[in-house]
Amino acid sequence: MPHQTRILELRQALEGVIVGQSKLLDRLVIGLLAGGHVLVEGLPGLAKTTAVKTLAAGVQAGFRRIQFTPDLLPGDLTGGDIYRPQDGSFQFSEGPLFHEIILADEINRAPAKVQSALLEAMQERQITVGNATRKLPDLFMVMATQNPLEQAGTYPLPEAQLDRFLLHVSLDYPSADEELEIMRRDRARDWGETPPSAVVDVACVLAARAEVRQVHIAPAVETYLVSLARATRDPGEFAPAWAGSVAVGASPRAALALAHAAAALAYLRGRDYVSPDDVREIAPDCLRHRIMLSLEARLKKLDRDALIAGLLDSVPAP
Repeated sequence: MPHQTRILELRQALEGVIVGQSKLLDRLVIGLLAGGHVLVEGLPGLAKTTAVKTLAAGVQAGFRRIQFTPDLLPGDLTGGDIYRPQDGSFQFSEGPLFHEIILADEINRAPAKVQSALLEAMQERQITVGNATRKLPDLFMVMATQNPLEQAGTYPLPEAQLDRFLLHVSLDYPSADEELEIMRRDRARDWGETPPSAVVDVACVLAARAEVRQVHIAPAVETYLVSLARATRDPGEFAPAWAGSVAVGASPRAALALAHAAAALAYLRGRDYVSPDDVREIAPDCLRHRIMLSLEARLKKLDRDALIAGLLDSVPAP
């Protein structure tokens, strides 16, 4: 796999900028390799936006950051037809979605009409404005952030849009040593320094995606990841304590996402085959946003991550 070394160099470059978020950096690169979108959720100050911007700087590709606000309009994302009084014609002006890497910052602060403008772009890699449909770049991916702390003035993402994200990454605080290193780097930082230079280009990323698709998944592992996705629909079959806790389980798209993400993780680990451990490691991020707990479970304050952990312990692995 000739492009694997370049991708590992990109991953190492990210580590040189971001401290204490190794899981986040892995997931961002996995999204890049699998051609999927990534939703990053965490408290303020955990380097969500910085990590995405650093990844974009490491890839020689078009990048745009969109700050989502309640007054944003769908045309602010997609673009629209602009009237030209010189000749009485209309000319289409491309919006920020026509770039390769999109940072949708605080995505849950925009109303549903704006969020829905992303649906076609995220799933079909195209945008329809008026009577014309225009294709987006081959590398196109959305990396969105949201803050779980502030709920006033926010609009929760609908399930249909959540399902478009390959991964939903939940961040926690760094360790004491990592936080100390963050402070030391900040104090030593040259505020006039230039951003990190690009490590890979679009052609390299697309070639690496083709290599990821060649990563072998044994039939037994395929059965295992499908079993995990199906177990979310009736968890009581595998973990009796969770019977009746799920209102809606993961769709078949979850099994596909699990296969793509596990293959990208194996590629990032330097292997050309997927192991059950790869599936177990990436499963929480693939399934977390695709499960709706029942009212009874929510009243008991049960947690989706605990449910997934219980299923990983209960579903037999090959």
